Amino acid sequence: MTSELCTHVVVPGTFDPVTLGHMDVIHRARKIFPQVTVAVAESRRKHGTGTEFTLEERVDMLRGALQDDGLTEGIEVVPFSGLLVEFCKEHGAGGVVKGLRATTDFEYELQQADLNTYMAPDLESIFVMSNPKYGYVSSSIVREIAAMGGDVDFLVPPNVAKRLRAHYA
Repeated sequence: MTSELCTHVVVPGTFDPVTLGHMDVIHRARKIFPQVTVAVAESRRKHGTGTEFTLEERVDMLRGALQDDGLTEGIEVVPFSGLLVEFCKEHGAGGVVKGLRATTDFEYELQQADLNTYMAPDLESIFVMSNPKYGYVSSSIVREIAAMGGDVDFLVPPNVAKRLRAHYA
């Protein structure tokens, strides 16, 4: 086994919608790695219901949020469907970066990492702990609050808050 420096990682997710917690993980991945691909999963069957926003809408919101943050250098946002390990191979990524909020995240992500290691032994799994100010933030909570007319400005980037207000109006 050769030791190669990992310079390109993938930050995968459904991003339905992108939250400030997601943005924090992307920012931190970019601080560590020179090339980050944010892989927006199609996820047609997420939780048995599909996603609230289309794949194109989720990609657009994420690109807008990154652009508004001035974080575009070294970051690419790409839609994908299929296996994450195949996506990483096709894009030449050596690692997957995931954020962990709680032990429930850890248990799920550990299972996924173990499976990914079985299917792609050279693909590294890198976990970053959630910033405490985003530990309670999830896309499903954001959608629920927005659907009830609540303020989500403190949970999502400004372009996403605007899109949520329009979506649930």
